[in-house]
Amino acid sequence: MNIEDFDPNGTGHDNGCYFGLPFTAEDSQLVLISAPWDVTASYGGGTCYGPDAIIGASTQLDLFDQDYPDQWKKGIGTAPIDYIIQDMSGMLREEAKKIMKRLEAGKSLEKDSLHRKLDKINHGSETLNQKIYDSAKAWLDRGKLVGLVGGDHSTPYGLIRAVAEKEESIGVLHIDAHADLRVAYEGFTHSHASIMYNVSKIEGVSTIVQVALRDMCDAEVEYAKSSGKVTQFTDSDLYDNSALGVNWHEQCGKIIDELPEKVYISFDIDGLSPDNCPNTGTPVPGGLSFNQATYLLKQLSERGKRVVGFDICEVTPSPDNEWDANVGARILYKLSNITLITN
Repeated sequence: MNIEDFDPNGTGHDNGCYFGLPFTAEDSQLVLISAPWDVTASYGGGTCYGPDAIIGASTQLDLFDQDYPDQWKKGIGTAPIDYIIQDMSGMLREEAKKIMKRLEAGKSLEKDSLHRKLDKINHGSETLNQKIYDSAKAWLDRGKLVGLVGGDHSTPYGLIRAVAEKEESIGVLHIDAHADLRVAYEGFTHSHASIMYNVSKIEGVSTIVQVALRDMCDAEVEYAKSSGKVTQFTDSDLYDNSALGVNWHEQCGKIIDELPEKVYISFDIDGLSPDNCPNTGTPVPGGLSFNQATYLLKQLSERGKRVVGFDICEVTPSPDNEWDANVGARILYKLSNITLITN
């Protein structure tokens, strides 16, 4: 099917593409790559099935977007999913569970066999990072915009590195319940809980602005204060400001003022309140409403920022219903549209 034969008012097409759109990746301005990976998920698992679940749920989404009308016509293409990544994830996750189980029991990793497993997992994570980097760079070199659908939150590292190289200097807007500033959490150098620590070391990432945080350890708070790159807007601060009469529009302005002109968005679905993502791996009470999150995104374009890339991670499908994937698909559509309209 081509765009001339596509009816945006008709039934969504189950064609294996996000939103059932009739574009190839080659013909699109924005390319979505998928990372079905959740090796180091330290609580609940299943985010490796997020991309497929979001594709399935996205076909019932209506394409009219009041904030960004007709942006989809510029082309939102789906890169082929590399299911070798998912197979690798499944094998390495079983190894990771053994390490996590021992640590949770208060024991050390003195066994040589566990150290070998840890080395194997860290090597696998490096391989995943390189795959994502190579894929992203290839599309960026062809003049495409690129977004990533995870998988756990370790997966966008390669994309962020590729975007930072291309743009030379970017800021990261990080929406999440967690700071993800742990150093090699549980021994995993590319843990989902270490993504922003690792991103802070990327040359070309000038600042990281974190929003809706409500679960951090002392070391993460200290790193944020000392790094010179990280600014935090905790969930508690946002709520307290609201209680004191500071409206959401004003708060969004303060958040966006901390960002440079070129912005990469890293959106962990648990940055939303748990009613929006009840099956995500590490849900935390509190968080942004769906409308608060999308209003914050809209303000990026209204305040002249250019979105140079994005990811959405930690969507865990439920066997009982499509709610998590439904919400994930709608956040993905907003991220896609704001990226297209600002470029």
